[in-house]
Amino acid sequence: MNLIKSTGTFSFFTMISRLLGYLRDILIAVFLGTGPLADAFFVAFRIPNTFRRLFSEGTLNAAFIPSYSSLLNKKKKAQNFANNIFNLLILGLLILVLIVEILMPLFVYLIAPGFEGDYDKMELAITLTRITFPFIIFISLASFFSAILNSHNKFAIASAAPIILNILLIGVLLFAKILDDNLVHYLSYAVTISGAVQFIFLYFFVKKYFSPKIKLSIKIDKKIKKFFQKLLPSIFSSGVTQINILVGTIIASFQAGAVSYLYYADRVYQVNLVIAGIGISTVILPQLSKYVKSHNKDKVNLIQNKALELSLLLSIPATIALLIASEEIISSLFGYGSFDELSVKNSAKALFYFAIGLPAFSLIKVFSTFFFARHNTKIPFYISLLSVLLNVFISVIFFKQIGFIIIPIATTISSWFNALLLFIYLKKESFFNFNLIFIDRFIKILTASVIMGIFFKYIVYLFNNELSYQENFKVIYLIGTVIASLIFYFFIAVLIKAFKRTDINLNY
Repeated sequence: MNLIKSTGTFSFFTMISRLLGYLRDILIAVFLGTGPLADAFFVAFRIPNTFRRLFSEGTLNAAFIPSYSSLLNKKKKAQNFANNIFNLLILGLLILVLIVEILMPLFVYLIAPGFEGDYDKMELAITLTRITFPFIIFISLASFFSAILNSHNKFAIASAAPIILNILLIGVLLFAKILDDNLVHYLSYAVTISGAVQFIFLYFFVKKYFSPKIKLSIKIDKKIKKFFQKLLPSIFSSGVTQINILVGTIIASFQAGAVSYLYYADRVYQVNLVIAGIGISTVILPQLSKYVKSHNKDKVNLIQNKALELSLLLSIPATIALLIASEEIISSLFGYGSFDELSVKNSAKALFYFAIGLPAFSLIKVFSTFFFARHNTKIPFYISLLSVLLNVFISVIFFKQIGFIIIPIATTISSWFNALLLFIYLKKESFFNFNLIFIDRFIKILTASVIMGIFFKYIVYLFNNELSYQENFKVIYLIGTVIASLIFYFFIAVLIKAFKRTDINLNY
């Protein structure tokens, strides 16, 4: 495995998906803004999208890859194991969707209790969620196919699949003026259809390694039991950031527009998280699992230190940039049409506090993978549970006094708490040790990030007028500023040896 090249491949397709996602979101911002239609759609979209992130961004990988990878030298056993999991997933997902569809009014009330006082908004959210919820079946099975491809170190196809969702939603949004108030219904149908298309798309690539067969009789052996014992804890621990955001959505539903503010802020910082946390953890898990099984401590330690180093190399400068220019970034990306200045300011406030937690979000992903490679999902699960309870406690206690802004603050505090506890347990269980190269690189990464921050702040100040809310072409200046700062950062990083060009060709 080449960590940087594999992460680069994963990140390349993910960035295409995110850029299309940005185009999708700017169209939503223009046509829906942050009003009741937007709030109802974002609740309906948040639920299946949270499931997508839970399953495709670590959960199935964490529970499935270590067990499946250990069987790859026994093709028949690997095929039977994968097929049994596939059939059990179909059965479980069908039952889940059926129950939720029947109890949808109660389900939406639990997700967005603040909508209760607005009958029209609540009814619309119920209708839209009924349309989007079947997406969970297709996207979960598609994520299962992705886990198989990842086990064979094939990251490109799996990371490219989410592009389909954005293409279909953009296609619908191009007809926004014609569709008018029916736009949110067509967007919801497009969500579910995109899940089916992703499932079919991935099937054509996964069949080289796995041929799914529908079976009514499923043999539950030790491997299957172990998978499901790990699945629930890994859902919670891999998706703790998403669970915290979902908790935030529930609480934010009590304040008009708050669901939308959090959604747009979430969209921005998630771009870096996908690369600095999810991408790295996805890439290292198959190889790390193999080295753990073969007790190759030197390789395990090397991969873990390099993964942590690369995560911080990417997340620390992003944090600094978001803290410096959260308002300019939100304004340039979404400040058009129905997305007014108040929406910009409130979304920017949320982004600022989310940004403080960005390194923690990435560290949680990377540290959790160190446990998952050892078939240990319990410790990350218990820590994640404490983290979510802390998040809920802070949010509920201070929401009436502070409003929606407590949600990103609580998410950040609970995430740093989570990351710190994971690190303490890793050290306690002797699962991780710093090497001297990491300590040296970490100091240099901090130095390069601070220098980049000064450079970025100067450019933002220089183009202050061009980045103001009233400007129509502010996004062009933002892109130029970000690219210039990124080039400057890596130039400084190479110059002071925070990053070496030879690292690109290293195999682990």
